[in-house]
Amino acid sequence: MSNGNPAEEGNAEPATSLAGTEAAACVGVGTTDDGSGLDEPDEYDELLASLGRTEDEDLRISIHEGGHTTAARLLGREVGGVTVNPDPVRGYEGLCWGVGHTEAFAEGRGDASDVRNVLGPVMPQAGKDRSAVSDIYGSVYAQCIELMAGRAAERMLLDEEPAPPADDLRQARELALLICFSEEAIETFIAYCDIAARDLLLPYGAVIMTLQLVLRIKRVLTGSEIDNVIADVLAREALAAERVRRKRWDGVIENAARLVAE
Repeated sequence: MSNGNPAEEGNAEPATSLAGTEAAACVGVGTTDDGSGLDEPDEYDELLASLGRTEDEDLRISIHEGGHTTAARLLGREVGGVTVNPDPVRGYEGLCWGVGHTEAFAEGRGDASDVRNVLGPVMPQAGKDRSAVSDIYGSVYAQCIELMAGRAAERMLLDEEPAPPADDLRQARELALLICFSEEAIETFIAYCDIAARDLLLPYGAVIMTLQLVLRIKRVLTGSEIDNVIADVLAREALAAERVRRKRWDGVIENAARLVAE
């Protein structure tokens, strides 16, 4: 799987159960669409059989793409859409893409290697002043975190250690070559982005779990649908936190009244 390109394959507590996210999954998106949504378990089983995919594999892919999607929005990048349907021609099992990626891919510019080929010649050599390209360094850093976020989400929410995301790692390496000048530096930078992705996603387990649930139903989400799901989950969490706060405050008032009465 990939964030933006073809490939293969806080608080985590809110994500430990699907029960709390099923209602949120239906708000702003709906459980049916223009024919690709699944209403009955038999339909889902038939779809998985047609894809040659098990339910566990579909869950893993959905969580992986949900990780890419959530990280992209947290990092301020607009998302064009996300799918968990495979594309044998492009060679991916699931895909999260940015705005304009479809056009870029059609023109042969849809890979991190294309970015490196364009920017590589203008990047300063080791020891040279980097201030003129500081925005590129920041972009590479954010993009590599986003690329590592799929595996980070799997590690957060699944029991088994995920398989290395070969294409995500390949693309992260392509970008790292723009700012790193040794193999050790590349490996260290990617390892750091791996940890940064985990730290970024940790408070948003409920968002990822809701996204994966909607993705397994809808199969494809647009950017606006993604934002609707995320906004609904965050609103529900804020409401739940406010209810807890008010309950605690009511307890304080009751205790104060009891002390006055005594």
